[in-house]
Amino acid sequence: MTPRPPQRNSAHNFRIVGTIRNDTEKLNLEWRVLKSKLLAAAAHEAPRRILYLRFHSGETYRYFTFTAEQYQEFLGAESQGNYFLSHIRNQFPYQRLPRR
Repeated sequence: MTPRPPQRNSAHNFRIVGTIRNDTEKLNLEWRVLKSKLLAAAAHEAPRRILYLRFHSGETYRYFTFTAEQYQEFLGAESQGNYFLSHIRNQFPYQRLPRR
């Protein structure tokens, strides 16, 4: 059997570290709808320092070691999509969550 190449998508340039069960509904996260061409919504789990991003494609990712201060900076950015591309993508360990 031939091994499959690493997954790639338009939001990320390097290998996805893993896919896990999508249990975001059980976490009772406060999702914020974003006005972005790339991102649909965001949530932050401050005690665990995890950023959750839902893309318009329907994909949801979580980014680790993302502080509350960084989350506030992200929300206050003129463009959350541009902020993601320049400050989050390829900067934090992440996991893709399966679609619900």
